[in-house]
Amino acid sequence: MFQTTVVKSVCALTMVTVLATGCTKSMAGHMSGSNAPAVATATTPAATLRTTLNALLGEHVILAAAATGAALDGRDAEFKAAAGALDANSVDIARAIGSVYGADAEQAFLPLWRRHIGFAVDYTVAVAVKDAAKQQKAVDDLVAYAQDFGAFLASANPNLPKSVVAELVTHHVVTLEAVIDAQASRDYARAYAAERAATAHMKMIADPLAETIVKQFADRFTASAK
Repeated sequence: MFQTTVVKSVCALTMVTVLATGCTKSMAGHMSGSNAPAVATATTPAATLRTTLNALLGEHVILAAAATGAALDGRDAEFKAAAGALDANSVDIARAIGSVYGADAEQAFLPLWRRHIGFAVDYTVAVAVKDAAKQQKAVDDLVAYAQDFGAFLASANPNLPKSVVAELVTHHVVTLEAVIDAQASRDYARAYAAERAATAHMKMIADPLAETIVKQFADRFTASAK
């Protein structure tokens, strides 16, 4: 029953369409002549790119953990809601890529990104039913995926070596596994600690990605992404 529910929900992800994009701005400073704190926004394209990628990739981990936690606890309605939000986040990440590399890249990126979410669900199912062979198969698929994802980004941006991207994505996979394993064992203190670590790691992907995009399209970015 659990496996059927998860598989049906994952298949439903491909039908989700969300017309929303994420935008994150950094705020600081004060407004002269007013007692209320003022907002000074980082409006350079480079800064917006970096903060947007960080926000979206961090959200990806939070929503993935919400989905796997609900699935492992048998909270079907919550799992479906989290899975839908996770796919909406995937659409937003693809749109962020498309805003730089165009519609064709966006359309190619989205199914590639969704693949690793499917493998993570396979791992969650295997953990839930205590199937060591399927668990290892999901891990192998995720590791292989890291190479595919590295190749995709390297083909789009010469400043992103495939091996470096693959290593970062592999670590992303490992941190997600740690979250799922802790959730499955009902060790919630460890699960939340692992989720924090997994979320923090996404900065190691978002920041270099933003920096290399700025370098690649220097004419479109007038300031550093920092």
